[in-house]
Amino acid sequence: MALHFSAKRWQDQVILLLGVWLFVSPWVLGLATDSPQAINAYIVGAVMAVLAAFDLYKTYFWAVAANLMLGAWIAISPWVPAFADRGAMMTNSVIVGIAVVVLGLWELRSDPDLHRQWAGTGGAH
Repeated sequence: MALHFSAKRWQDQVILLLGVWLFVSPWVLGLATDSPQAINAYIVGAVMAVLAAFDLYKTYFWAVAANLMLGAWIAISPWVPAFADRGAMMTNSVIVGIAVVVLGLWELRSDPDLHRQWAGTGGAH
């Protein structure tokens, strides 16, 4: 079964890239690999990328909503005491998080498959 990468799902492609970037960013930005900020980025980035890759195959409302929540979390996480960071990782987290939220909302607004799932008329097959 081949994956179909359509223009309709371009937001998922970008979110996949952002998830991969978030996963590797602690190494690129020189963060200690065992720091709470790095572990947060590894987990959220990996889950975000997997959900976006899954969404490229078939879009489900729950997967888009989960990525929206992950994007919001990563954007606010620099202000959570356990993950507090005021350096490059903070800027990175905020930019990636906001981008994922905007892309997810854009996808929710523009994808007819998601509209049908939200309305309950099309359901997830």
